[in-house]
Amino acid sequence: MSTATVTADPRLMPLPTPVREWGLLVARVILGVVLVAHGWQKFTEWGIAGTTASFQEMGVPAPPVSALIASIVELGGGILLILGLFTTVAGLLVALNMLGAVLFVHAPHGVFVAGNGWELVAVIGVAALVFALMGAGRISLDAVIAGRRSNHRSVQA
Repeated sequence: MSTATVTADPRLMPLPTPVREWGLLVARVILGVVLVAHGWQKFTEWGIAGTTASFQEMGVPAPPVSALIASIVELGGGILLILGLFTTVAGLLVALNMLGAVLFVHAPHGVFVAGNGWELVAVIGVAALVFALMGAGRISLDAVIAGRRSNHRSVQA
């Protein structure tokens, strides 16, 4: 049996851990700020009644419930992503919310956001899904909580 030495191609090597962690933080915060802005707009600029009317006009099912859920998910999910707290749940809820936006509102209008297309909500949804699947990273409240749980378990053992 022969053993071959495999050397990794440096072009395929991941970035150093600090670069990845700070990159995750920046991406998570920017995504969160975009979501907070959209959720805040639904609550304050349009109001839930205005958002409901808009959803009804666009043919979104159950407009009063959908408007409230979308507003809460965008505002609350954005805050949670900024903090890196309950990232998996927040990411999944945001991804599902954006899937609904694509299917019920934006898909018939094509790709480009300038024509009310689906590109922006798809990018937001996919980014949120990535955080749901991969986590918030080490610079997050999720990591702080996980560290405390780990330390608490080792003290009890």
